[in-house]
Amino acid sequence: MELIEGGGKVRQETRLFSPNTGETAPMRSKEQAHDYRYFPEPDLLPLRISAEWLERCRASMPELPASRRERFTGQYGLREYDAQVLTQTRALSDYFEQAARASGDAKQAANWVMGDLMGALNGDGKSIAESPIRAEQLGELISLIAQGELSGKLAKDIFPKMYATGESASAIMEREGLKQISDSSALEAIVAEMIAGNPKQVEQYRGGRTAVIGFLVGQVMKASRGQANPAMVNEMLKAKLG
Repeated sequence: MELIEGGGKVRQETRLFSPNTGETAPMRSKEQAHDYRYFPEPDLLPLRISAEWLERCRASMPELPASRRERFTGQYGLREYDAQVLTQTRALSDYFEQAARASGDAKQAANWVMGDLMGALNGDGKSIAESPIRAEQLGELISLIAQGELSGKLAKDIFPKMYATGESASAIMEREGLKQISDSSALEAIVAEMIAGNPKQVEQYRGGRTAVIGFLVGQVMKASRGQANPAMVNEMLKAKLG
């Protein structure tokens, strides 16, 4: 501004900056486009590419990140953010897709991969290629939850054991007796015991404080070591207290 207002002219040039004085000084003038002498190179031969060769190149290329992100949001219904995270590397996106196919639930697969699995791997300084849990094993864990064989809590308990041993969720579940209890006759006794042992909460529920049923469900889950089917417990309690 001072230069222009003082009658000077702004020159097109590269300038140096001195951190000591806080001032700039000319280094060299800036060439114009014609100074670079742009012109066709006479010694280069024309390059002709056949459509067949071009198609072969296209077919041999892997799916690129942008295309894969677009497919993940369209095919699996993932959020844009999740698709961005899961396509950071080809190995990570391949792992997710294998887990999604094995589980039949892409959104849950994305949550488990980005949450529990990546958290454990980052904590150990490992990459997805070094995961002790195979993608198919993680998919099986998710499908066991969907089938009602495992509750979400039990799955969270089983996951670190899978990570530590490399065993499948079903193997750990059978060995340690962690299968979710969905047999109504098996749950009847536990539910009845919780109702008998918590008369104050039962009275509150019947008096209109229906939110207290969460406490009773929690007590049943605790008594069953987290193995009771929470949805069934909730319905049974409502039926018995209604």
